Amino acid sequence: MRKKGRKILEVAVIAVVAVALAGSGYWLGYADGRKVPKNVIVTGLTNFQQPSSTTANFSTFWEAWQTINDSYLRNPSTTNQQKVYGAITGLVDSLGDPYSEYFTPQANQQFQQDITGDFGGVGIQIDLDAQGHLVIVAPLKGTPGAAAGLQPKDWLVAINGSSTASMTLDNAVSLIRGPVGSVVTLSIMRDGWSAPKDFKITRETISVPNVEFEMKGDVAVITLAEFTQDAEPEFYRALQKMVAANAKGMVLDLRDDPGGYLQVAVDLAGYFLKPGSLVVKEVGRTVPEQDYTASGSGALDNFPMVILVNGGTASAAEILSGALRDDRGIKLVGERTFGKGTVQELEPLSDGSAIKLTVAHWVMPSGKILDHKGIIPDYVIANPTSTPSAIFGAAAAGSDPQLEKALEVLQKEIGG
Repeated sequence: MRKKGRKILEVAVIAVVAVALAGSGYWLGYADGRKVPKNVIVTGLTNFQQPSSTTANFSTFWEAWQTINDSYLRNPSTTNQQKVYGAITGLVDSLGDPYSEYFTPQANQQFQQDITGDFGGVGIQIDLDAQGHLVIVAPLKGTPGAAAGLQPKDWLVAINGSSTASMTLDNAVSLIRGPVGSVVTLSIMRDGWSAPKDFKITRETISVPNVEFEMKGDVAVITLAEFTQDAEPEFYRALQKMVAANAKGMVLDLRDDPGGYLQVAVDLAGYFLKPGSLVVKEVGRTVPEQDYTASGSGALDNFPMVILVNGGTASAAEILSGALRDDRGIKLVGERTFGKGTVQELEPLSDGSAIKLTVAHWVMPSGKILDHKGIIPDYVIANPTSTPSAIFGAAAAGSDPQLEKALEVLQKEIGG
């Protein structure tokens, strides 16, 4: 009997303590002190199997799932599948990588159409900076974006009134694209401005020449706008003009070149590097390490040249300029490049959804990683031109200090 009474007393004391803790739980984080997990029964799910390599405790997840099912006001109108998609989105977001993204089956279908379809646009390349803000890498010459006065490193704060604060890169691209002749409003913030400004831009079919050629005395100036599939044959024709003009050196202008196809950068490097020279290395955690080497003729591997770069020089353009500097010591003139140096792959999932996942980064021959750091040129020269489109016309006007410096550096090499 005494044992029984003692047991009752212990239960009473425990009950009192439990009530006291419940009253102070809101203030002291009572949930963190609970030692016994709830038994939660989850229904309506199929094909649930935890990978054997996963050691995470999912009990809290299922508690949250059950709490939502029990108490959320609009739970009857939210399907279990929607919750699963939301959970996967959160899983990918937990990586903290601005280039990794989850697509539901519907969003994946739209994404596939976006990257293969024919759409109107404004002719700008956008990306995410180190803080995850949407920024303009470069407007392409001759496009509505360049004509409107958009500049590299402009912050894109809203599209048609919708804030970009939590917007993914692909969502932003989808909003900027649209029917040819329609208008899109881009709210832009720029260093030195006190408030954003709206740019109303009419969408057009974007088709611009990739390569421009001109002679400055005995020097050829070749401007490459973007590393598209047609860039290599256009570039070859410019080289033919250079040879016909008996040029003694070349300035390769990669300012405001947002990049494009990696293989095009490797192909172009083949003109200026000895066959077999390393252009860039792809290094990931699980994907096989891969070297991309020059396989061209190397016909110009001793030809004097200087490369122009700026904040709009990104991706494949950074790879080409960095490889030529690392291998041959070619001088870079201008401003720090953008710093886009990771590789994404689209991984399809069984239900038609997909994950766009960062799987590797680019490593230059020197061992330097491009991502978020960019390349600091050998001669840092600010360009006072007010718009990117002015850069392309500055040479003719004689008001391009970056080009002038490049010509000065090149003449010393030619003289040597």
